Amino acid sequence: MTVTQVAAYAAPAAKAPLERTTVPRRPVGAHDVLIDIKYAGICHSDIHQVRDGWGEGLYPMVPGHEIAGVVAEVGPEVTRFAVGDRVGVGCIVDTCRKCEYCLAGQEQYCVEGITGTYNAVDRQGERTYGGYSSHIVVDENYTVRIPDGLALDVAAPLLCAGITLYSPLKHWQAGPGKKVAVVGLGGLGHMGVKIAHALGAEVTVLSQSLRKREDGLKLGASHYYATSDETTFEKLAGSFDLILSTVSAPLDLGAYLGLLRVDGALVNVGAPEEPVALNLFSVIGGRKTLAGSMIGGIAETQEMLDFCAEHGLGSEIELIRADEVNEAYERVLASDVRYRFVIDASTI
Repeated sequence: MTVTQVAAYAAPAAKAPLERTTVPRRPVGAHDVLIDIKYAGICHSDIHQVRDGWGEGLYPMVPGHEIAGVVAEVGPEVTRFAVGDRVGVGCIVDTCRKCEYCLAGQEQYCVEGITGTYNAVDRQGERTYGGYSSHIVVDENYTVRIPDGLALDVAAPLLCAGITLYSPLKHWQAGPGKKVAVVGLGGLGHMGVKIAHALGAEVTVLSQSLRKREDGLKLGASHYYATSDETTFEKLAGSFDLILSTVSAPLDLGAYLGLLRVDGALVNVGAPEEPVALNLFSVIGGRKTLAGSMIGGIAETQEMLDFCAEHGLGSEIELIRADEVNEAYERVLASDVRYRFVIDASTI
């Protein structure tokens, strides 16, 4: 395959609706795989970046870092994959490969910075375009195998939403005897509930209302509380070993830190566009930790996929046509999806 144009949906400018277009894909290099994309999940971060909420947007922008597909071609030196393999690509398509974090399998914290699957410039100076497209060329070292036990459509969101929750749950040792709270039951939160439950933790959902309570309990939560009820913070004071905040709106961090046990951790995986304030006494009292976590390394992403396949943990999805993507964005912002939109790439 030489450099070619492939069908895609792109935002031509900041805050502009996505529209059908074509974008270039590089030739398949020695260690590259060409992936025939079957499904692409819609992540809230796609919306942030398309609308330039985090700044530094590169346009036209093809979003999408929850990619599931089938290998259509391999480079001559590829050893990990063959044509026909079921594969996935997440948020990273390259790193420096030599810093201490890359060598430790924590590529997401690469000292030189990751090359994002989209809205980035790669190490050859070329723009990257994401998964809202028909095909993508990716180095085999940043490609993962999707186990046969997972359907490709429900596996796609695991490449971001799944690993974003799996990594901190493993790092903070969620498991039997641990009480874990998940703030927000959306695209990220619903996977946090599923994975934490499968790890053996006692799971509580903290959501603005009780509207999704029945869903939360079905997904594996033992308890469900509305954070709009002020008594919730009194009832649950000092209850949790770990709280994962998946929301992209600013929270009263002090109130949530008050829900932790001594040595508990509040870990943020949602990324509000606005800064948040904190009184440091909220962490000093109780030796508490306020932390963040970003996706996971390639090996950990593979571990997560294998774990999800073993436990039957696909994402809860609503499959859409590519021409419904702008409507889907509005519905995500209105919290009107249960729980992840996935684009059928055959409609691109």
